[in-house]
Amino acid sequence: MKVMTMPKRFITTGLCIPEKHYMVDISIQLMKMKRLVDAGDYFSINRGRQYGKTTNLHQLRRILSREYYVFLISFEGISDATFEVESLFCKCILEFIDRSIFYGEVPGISSDFLKSLFDYSNTEQKIDFVQLSTLLQKICHDLDKPVVFMIDEVDQASNHRNFISFLGVLRDMYLNRHTRPHFQSVILSGVYDIRNLQLKIRPTETHQVNSPWNIAVKMDIDMSLSKQGIRMMLEEYRQDYSLEFDTGMIASLIYEYTDGYPFLVSRLCELIHINMQERQEETRDCKQWSPYEFQVAVRMLLEEKNTLFESLIGKLYEFDDLSQLLHTILFTGEDFAYNQLNKTIDIATMFGFIKNRGGVIAISNRIFELVLYNYFLSNQELLRSVIYKQSLLEKSIFITKTGLDMKKILERFVIHFHDIYGRENDRFVEEEGRKYFLLFLKPIINGQGNYYIEARTRDQRRTDIIVDYQGLQYIIELKIWRWNEYYERGQEQLMDYLKSYHQSVGYMLSFNFNQQKEIGVTEVKIGEFTLIEAVV
Repeated sequence: MKVMTMPKRFITTGLCIPEKHYMVDISIQLMKMKRLVDAGDYFSINRGRQYGKTTNLHQLRRILSREYYVFLISFEGISDATFEVESLFCKCILEFIDRSIFYGEVPGISSDFLKSLFDYSNTEQKIDFVQLSTLLQKICHDLDKPVVFMIDEVDQASNHRNFISFLGVLRDMYLNRHTRPHFQSVILSGVYDIRNLQLKIRPTETHQVNSPWNIAVKMDIDMSLSKQGIRMMLEEYRQDYSLEFDTGMIASLIYEYTDGYPFLVSRLCELIHINMQERQEETRDCKQWSPYEFQVAVRMLLEEKNTLFESLIGKLYEFDDLSQLLHTILFTGEDFAYNQLNKTIDIATMFGFIKNRGGVIAISNRIFELVLYNYFLSNQELLRSVIYKQSLLEKSIFITKTGLDMKKILERFVIHFHDIYGRENDRFVEEEGRKYFLLFLKPIINGQGNYYIEARTRDQRRTDIIVDYQGLQYIIELKIWRWNEYYERGQEQLMDYLKSYHQSVGYMLSFNFNQQKEIGVTEVKIGEFTLIEAVV
């Protein structure tokens, strides 16, 4: 009888399994983690939500199981009552270990050993941390291979002192490892690092920096997915479905927008695949992956409600300083030195909002940047603004059969901005001008395109906006203009940038503080380039 084999698929709703799902090869980062285990290090994997932490742990267990007994447990779903009562918590740890053996997740351990462990975890007698420590040492002593202990979803332990006490047990085993049985390595995985959990647990007046987890080494392994890894995954997919498309180009686009954030990579691929399958069923035509299809997927991703985006936005409500920091970076172009000793920067890094780019804070990836722009621009006060309403009313005049009439968009923005905000002071224009131009663009391209800020060119004086609309791109440079030399230099920068994007027409919007300025839009030909220049 012939057995049907289901094709692999992209997945974003749980654990990725190489035999069932399309995955980027993460063997390099796994081997780096294994070296930490081999060295006997204890460490944490702290990354933002849906960053592939659980998948990494399960794949690491596969590799380590050749040389170690690996117990992988998860705190997900444990009740608060279990965490709050010492004996219940200790029994829970033993039951997790017992369950791992029973279901064959730790092969090679005898049934006799399982029975003795089962008796311990089901005894009517209360178990405290001293007894738990003894039992864990007995496990390490009696087994014939070193033992690795992994705990996933440690965030569930936040606000519970018993978890900190348990870390003390692990710390004691580590400090006495030269004379007593001990774990080869302990790995904790979650969004929060243990220092932040410690701060959440203790009352304000007794905050402590020191944590029992100060024995852990810093885990600086890059867990993002590489451009080459994404391309190889797409090659496998392309061959499975007998398609012909430029996997290198699509991989580059995915990486440019996601910076290798695992959930975002998988979700964009999943959305493109779903769209292609639906169109193929309708037209019987095998559609190929293209930049246009990629942009459709980006738009769908930004419009959907998912747990990752909900979590990110939820943190903005929870931490006012975090929201203010991100808003300032996005809309003023102000640079902030990256210093993780700063509490707000540390929190923004921990949740995955930002990264360190050459000593300066940068938003982690283009998708997050777009999510944040959409969030900040959805402020009800902004949506009630006159300039937004004007754009919404005039939307149809900016859309042509071939795309957008960007020159007309600039012309109308100059008129409305001057009429509405022309009497505002220079500080308002400098800090709010870019925000209101993005707000003006929003209803025009909504549903048909995306825009993003080119991070490489963003500073307090210059911002490049790239609009992707139905497969076409428009490059718009926003500048704070104070003198002619700076303006001429801006033209050169824009032309250089147009070359890199293979464009011959560019747009410049200058916020001019010269009292003798002449507002309006002009068209300038410089060699092979046409520059549409608007001044407000």
